[in-house]
Amino acid sequence: MFQKCNRQFVSNRTLGCVAWHAIYRTGCALLCICNATILSAADDSPTDRAIKQAVSFLQKEVPAWEPENHCFSCHNNGDGARALYTAMRKGFTVADEALTATTLWLDVPNRWKENGPDGEFSDKKLAAIQFAFALSAAVDHGADNDREPLQPAAELVAALQTKEGSWDVDSGGLVGTPVTYGKYLATAVSRKILMQADQRRYQEALNKSQEWLRANHPKSVLDSAAAVFDTTWLDAQDDREMLADILQLLAEGQSPDGGWGPFKNSQPEVFDTAIVLLALVRLSRSVPIDNGKTIWTNRIERGRNFLIAEQLEDGSWIETTRPSGSVSYAQRMSTTGWATLALLSTIEIGIRDPQQ
Repeated sequence: MFQKCNRQFVSNRTLGCVAWHAIYRTGCALLCICNATILSAADDSPTDRAIKQAVSFLQKEVPAWEPENHCFSCHNNGDGARALYTAMRKGFTVADEALTATTLWLDVPNRWKENGPDGEFSDKKLAAIQFAFALSAAVDHGADNDREPLQPAAELVAALQTKEGSWDVDSGGLVGTPVTYGKYLATAVSRKILMQADQRRYQEALNKSQEWLRANHPKSVLDSAAAVFDTTWLDAQDDREMLADILQLLAEGQSPDGGWGPFKNSQPEVFDTAIVLLALVRLSRSVPIDNGKTIWTNRIERGRNFLIAEQLEDGSWIETTRPSGSVSYAQRMSTTGWATLALLSTIEIGIRDPQQ
């Protein structure tokens, strides 16, 4: 596992409750945290070990926010919880108490709007999307056996769609981040939420978003991957030129060490790499992106290995920020959630591990 001098990461959650909360710290320390109940056996694959360390980190951090701040956060109880629900669905062990309060909270979408004051990363629109996406993961796993809350959650999300068909969240004029998503990722995630809740009921909204995606070809690596994070709108024939452009940009944007940044020539970042991996895995299952198990399998392997190499010893990943290098607890949590989900996705298609 990648060892590095890491910014001190002891959460100071008493500074106030916001939906997204950046907690700034200074200092540098080597983190050597070991949880014997979750760490893998010696014969676990590198991917399994990385996921188990991430789960160990997340299952401590996800439930810790609400008791200290008296509210729920999108980075802990949204992105972080979604990674834990998904890990449980794929057979990884997560302590029951890590998600109990979050599941109860997600089960009542009408409370989400009154959750905490505004803050640096407080975007009520994106909050609804993140909580609804976490709820959908809880339902998928079976942690929430009641599908009924999906309907009011989907209503909140559907109401946020713009007239042009996208979901426009505030990214401050910058490319999307773990706590701002960006228009393309917010649109792809929202489409997934509506389809899981009731595809027939929301067909008009889904059609509008499909038209928007087809009319607005993404320009950056992050937006290109986000556009195909949901592949249901793609037609192998009608959208073949756009898909070819996206795949070319993703191929050209991969760095020598296997990761991706937000743009073709950017330094690789964990969040951008995670979104690209999730997109490529989905494409490999639904759209014929390759004539065989050759170049794209190799790209997924290299991207997965980049994430494993960048993981810190406490199981988290350094936060992706714009510009790079800032310190943010909120973005650390969301970055770790997305990276964990990306590693989990590679298991689905049988990508082999390094040194195996």
